[in-house]
Amino acid sequence: MSTEFVINSERSKNSFRRALPARSAFHRRAALPLRCAVRLCLTGCVANHERGYASRRWIILPVIAVSLFVVATSQAQKPRVPPGGHIAVIADERLAALRTAPDPSARLLRRMGRGRFVSVRGSSRSRDGLLFHQVVVTRRTSGWVQSEALVSSWRSGDDERLVRLLEGADEFERVARAKIFLDLFSRSPLRPKVLLIYGDAAEEAAAKLSREAERRFERRELPANGAPEFSYFLNYSGLDRYNRQGVTFTFDRSTRQLHYEGWAWREIMRRYPNSPEAAEAQKRKPR
Repeated sequence: MSTEFVINSERSKNSFRRALPARSAFHRRAALPLRCAVRLCLTGCVANHERGYASRRWIILPVIAVSLFVVATSQAQKPRVPPGGHIAVIADERLAALRTAPDPSARLLRRMGRGRFVSVRGSSRSRDGLLFHQVVVTRRTSGWVQSEALVSSWRSGDDERLVRLLEGADEFERVARAKIFLDLFSRSPLRPKVLLIYGDAAEEAAAKLSREAERRFERRELPANGAPEFSYFLNYSGLDRYNRQGVTFTFDRSTRQLHYEGWAWREIMRRYPNSPEAAEAQKRKPR
């Protein structure tokens, strides 16, 4: 930003100088610290009578606070991973009670949601024989949680246990837990099976969401000259929680039905073409 003031007379020059205190920020050339990333130059704040050109003054902007805000915002969009220990993930939120001691009757500190990362620091059994893990949730929060609430890639058999959790759950629970599996167990032999569960659950959810959206967006309620009908379906709020789990839907205009776009099925055929699940994925793949 540049501003130039031309002072033609000694009187106007003196009145301008009286308006700006002699020791104001405009009359001091501040040293620029190394951490400063942005400088704002104001040219010609005070006329230099002897040299005939406007002097430059630098103003340091508080970019440090802005930078910290940007970093905090970007980190808030990612799962927070506690420091140290062995990392585990909450997979069964029904048991995810953080307590003050390794006992199901100990004082409750908080409930932890599915997908939450924790850092395991130790283990202990209750008098009833239940295995508890001492976990760190944040730098200031720690406690004890029942072992069955967690899954991790460093514990043998956790991939099989998580697959058992997928059975009998509703569409969204299957999608969410399958997403945890796919993120955590990249080399598990059960991965094709979970991909098929993920895709089938997403397609079942699409049929259910289609019915819900149909009731909400009846033809008589949509404006005649408004947005296209398919855009209302694809912007239906019921799709949001599935989108956060990586599920994308398409809309068939002829049948007015939502469908899963098929990434999981394509992934099976691409990476596991000789698996039993590949034949099933071929049948389900969108045409």
